[in-house]
Amino acid sequence: MDIYQELKSADFDYPVCIDEQDSLNKLNGFPSEMAFQTFLLDKSNKVIAIGNPIHNPKIKELYLKIIQGGEVKADNENSVIQTEVSVDKSVISLGHFDWQEEQETSFMLMNTGKTLLVIQDVNTSCGCTEVTYSKEPVQSGDSILLNINYKAEHPGSFNKTITVYCNAKSSPIVLRITGDAE
Repeated sequence: MDIYQELKSADFDYPVCIDEQDSLNKLNGFPSEMAFQTFLLDKSNKVIAIGNPIHNPKIKELYLKIIQGGEVKADNENSVIQTEVSVDKSVISLGHFDWQEEQETSFMLMNTGKTLLVIQDVNTSCGCTEVTYSKEPVQSGDSILLNINYKAEHPGSFNKTITVYCNAKSSPIVLRITGDAE
């Protein structure tokens, strides 16, 4: 099934740009980091803002100002109190397993900064990956576990991302689970 049929069968009614010649990327030179692959284009397909407005209120405010023709100024004032985070590992391999058996693993994030760590949102690259975690702020020096449940939809290799949006300077934090569901 091609992408057009897939979108139509899923009743996907949002604008989609299918760029088979990669001309949009050649024109703009997008970064490979997934967190920076949401962008706002002008009439000549030049990128004028990068970032995901769904997960970042400041980006949403910027996009709205641009779209509504408002004045956009540099904001040197950082209204979000940031902290620092270390991650025990950014990639976990689940190895080889029976595709019908749910897999569990976890990532540990440690607040190495001086202020509270607050996780605002966690997104996964598909519905087959579920994340649970405590919604309480994490004190300086403490850690939080992100518990991951992965249920393969079919046999095959996979490489799934978990994106953590928080008040860390390194946010968003991109984690990965990989493996072979057989």
